[in-house]
Amino acid sequence: TSRPGLAPETMSACLLLAWKRRKSLFPARFCISSSLSLSLSFMLKYLRELCMYCPPLGLESLRVKDPQLRASSYKRRGLGPHRGRLNIQSGIEDGDIYDGAWCAQYEDKKQWLEVDARRPTRFTGVILQGRSSIWSWDFILTYKVQFSNDTLVWQPAMNGTKEAVFEGNQDTETPVLALFNESATVARYIRINPQSWYENGTICLRAEVLGCTLPDPNNIYAWQQTEQGTKDKLDFRHHNYKEMRKLMKSVTEACPDITHIYSIGKSHMGLKMYVMEISDHPGKHELGEPEFRYVAGMHGNEALGRELLLNLMQYICQEYKLGNQRIVRLVKETRIHLLPSMNPDGYEMAFKKGSELAGWALGRYSYQGIDMNHNFADLNKVMWDAIEFDFQNNDKSKLINHYIPIPEYYTSEDAFVALETRAVINWMQNIPFVLSANLHGGELVVTYPFDRTEDWAPHDDTPTPDNSFFRWLATVYASTNQVMSNPDRRPCHNENFQRYNNIINGANWHTVQGSMNDFSYLHTNCFDVTVELSCDKFPHASELPIEWENNKESLLIYMEQVHRGLKGVIRDKDTEAGIADAIIKVDDIDHHIRSVADGDYWRLLNPGEYEVTVSAEGYNPSTRMCRVMYEHYPTICDFRLTKTPKQRLKEILAKGGKLPKDLQLRLRQLRLRKLRASTKAINSRRAAASRKARGS
Repeated sequence: TSRPGLAPETMSACLLLAWKRRKSLFPARFCISSSLSLSLSFMLKYLRELCMYCPPLGLESLRVKDPQLRASSYKRRGLGPHRGRLNIQSGIEDGDIYDGAWCAQYEDKKQWLEVDARRPTRFTGVILQGRSSIWSWDFILTYKVQFSNDTLVWQPAMNGTKEAVFEGNQDTETPVLALFNESATVARYIRINPQSWYENGTICLRAEVLGCTLPDPNNIYAWQQTEQGTKDKLDFRHHNYKEMRKLMKSVTEACPDITHIYSIGKSHMGLKMYVMEISDHPGKHELGEPEFRYVAGMHGNEALGRELLLNLMQYICQEYKLGNQRIVRLVKETRIHLLPSMNPDGYEMAFKKGSELAGWALGRYSYQGIDMNHNFADLNKVMWDAIEFDFQNNDKSKLINHYIPIPEYYTSEDAFVALETRAVINWMQNIPFVLSANLHGGELVVTYPFDRTEDWAPHDDTPTPDNSFFRWLATVYASTNQVMSNPDRRPCHNENFQRYNNIINGANWHTVQGSMNDFSYLHTNCFDVTVELSCDKFPHASELPIEWENNKESLLIYMEQVHRGLKGVIRDKDTEAGIADAIIKVDDIDHHIRSVADGDYWRLLNPGEYEVTVSAEGYNPSTRMCRVMYEHYPTICDFRLTKTPKQRLKEILAKGGKLPKDLQLRLRQLRLRKLRASTKAINSRRAAASRKARGS
């Protein structure tokens, strides 16, 4: 209950919990003058404040705009006050316009960073962090805080009768929280005034300010643009493992006919990886119905995706019961799988610290320290090595471009593969997913494969054969996201993705070996993209309703894209049985897919006319033209394959049966054709030998 971003329980429960933890709580949570006596009344006062302190104003989430930040001085544009935001990340080049903090031009105690809340606000605390840089080591050791209503007269934060001096950072990354010890902190402006800093560094900081805006009964500030929430009645808070299970169970109880919960495995610490399935016939694959998945929480500290998927399952349940035709159609025509937490161990670590105090990296990795975004089998190398070998040997007959097998070294027990990664791979192999998105955080952009460059360059455009459709998928999400599509938004950290319309080839951003997107495309039928949902990896709970509205339409319309392209069933012409593992090849797109157990398939494609060839072991290939329309439903393109005579003979003989007359005639014709061909070859060789003998 003492963590930012977590709704407190009752005041008495909060005080009791905080009092029990007082010995460890005060040194870790309170950055106050060491001369202050921790009397019982003082501690109770602070414990009460601890349970009630206000949410962040939004420096990290960018709700606080650049003009609201001012400073006494700054070294250069890239170190201006607009960069003094908690967890902001620097660019690679030191000195560019995207540096990692506000840094004062002068080194004295008169420097300050000022935040304009734009209306009277009860300020309750500050969170401070050092500079993000691979070249510099800068952070503030101690600082003061002042308040003002007009920027002319400033009142200091007090510690009794003395001006309070707050403890800052001991490194550049760990966020440190300081709470103010008196309620008389109502003002419009707040200044952070560094008093001492790392001796080998300079005055640099990143910050977040905690504050509650006051009621405006006289409508004095009506000119201000206030953030809109949402009308949807969903559970907007951060859910730990236990609370997540409880919420998912409540959804299944509310909508038992369309929902089903299952686990795909356990994390290193034994937490189950729960999936919510939503379908009109949950628990089974239906012929012709595509399988869709959303995965969130691969990086445990990127918490927004987790909450959005929990919101999504609640929303679908509610709207389905209300008869929302869009949702009803989606549920009846699609089998939806939602995995809200791929890395539950990492999330629990970040959750315990809270939305502002977890920092940029705590909880990113698995409990074993594995980054699961780099942990899937590197099939790109297998593919490119095979292409190079075939090119050198002038043999394209064995070109690998789909269903690339997992290398043996990767499947061994000693391989450095997370249990969570193995569980997801098994999940992919058991369910014939068609479309997926992997929800991340920390940026605002949608990336599509390939994620790895071919020559290990830091970044380079590395498209797949389905590049045009991947760009469509990325554009669908980005163009309907309320923040990404806002032309006036500012970049999150050190990349301006608006110049790419908020989509980018993953490898062209930065190369990633062993990504889930590339693995999914090269080992299964599924097309997968990564959605970076927000600048803030772990938004405060107060931001969740806004983030839901930002992403709701995007989440829905992206799922609907699973119905774009071709679908059909590949059957045996004689028995009408579905044919599994038939290869579906689209002319001019060098990437094939396969039919699943019942013979059904889905091929995602942009509108157009395509020559499609289907082949299967023991069958004659079949080719037909299939047209994909612009409507939001797939074109039906079925195939019926005829067995080869050899296959029919093999099956009949295996059953001990007699050959039918048509097959006997066919075999006789084949033997005669083979005999004529061999006779012709023998006669040709004899004639050649005779000519050679006469010539000699």
